[in-house]
Amino acid sequence: MTYPRDMRGYGQQPPAADWPGGARTAVQFVINYEEGGENCVLHGDAASEAFLSEIVGAQPIDGQRHMNMESLYEYGSRAGFWRLHRLFAERGLPVTVFAVAMALGRNPEVVQAMQDANWEIASHGYRWVDYQFVDEATERDHFRQALAIHEKITGARPTGWYLGRCSPNSHRIAAEEGRFEYNADSYADDLPYWDHSFDTPQLMVPYTLDANDMRFATPQGFNSGQQFFDYLKDSFDTLHDEGGRMMSVGLHCRLAGRPGRAAALARFLDYVAARGDAWIATRVAIARHWRERHPAKEL
Repeated sequence: MTYPRDMRGYGQQPPAADWPGGARTAVQFVINYEEGGENCVLHGDAASEAFLSEIVGAQPIDGQRHMNMESLYEYGSRAGFWRLHRLFAERGLPVTVFAVAMALGRNPEVVQAMQDANWEIASHGYRWVDYQFVDEATERDHFRQALAIHEKITGARPTGWYLGRCSPNSHRIAAEEGRFEYNADSYADDLPYWDHSFDTPQLMVPYTLDANDMRFATPQGFNSGQQFFDYLKDSFDTLHDEGGRMMSVGLHCRLAGRPGRAAALARFLDYVAARGDAWIATRVAIARHWRERHPAKEL
């Protein structure tokens, strides 16, 4: 039986990234917009949300609302988003939003702000829930709802996809039905790569769970803005010294949107600008560059 995983990747000879302008590193910032699409009995779910909040180690509450959890998520849409929006807009920096369709529908004002800033709005699925044990028929239905709602709200079909909490069927569904320019449901490399597991090759533009503010909400993680800044700086410096690599930074409105963490993010944005030779781009811009330089048929 053929082993379905690729353990070799690019090996010792990664392809030349040839980033625009001769940049040494491509840097990509993601803002995850999930607030209003999380688990909640108001959404028809059996229990409350328990993932990625200030209540580290929270447990779902069956059949009832969790008022503290709800208000922590509400902070992201009410205040955190706008703080992050100001940080990037003031610097004129491009952003990719991983947007949960249900969450977008609950806050048209933030959608307009994303579009006014010319940010890429990629799909983050229909719901911000774990699909590991969801049956395939339901996941496909949610996939189609995500795309339909996204297009209705934003006026365009998403060019990129990141579900996040995948099932064993998620990559195949995206390959069969997505027609995306990239799929970000991978953490397997520091460069984009082609996945030929299915009849339709998928360009994977890997995401990150380490250079990610989610580490503020996990038992093993950051406990101060300085730790966050130091980790981002060390990651960037290493990739920049190696050259020809890509760095992703993951942000959440309810986490990095908090004042003490936003200050650390601002320092990192200014550090990257001062270091120079970095191409700060949306994920779809990186995907299009890779498709042009390294099309699937050549690999």
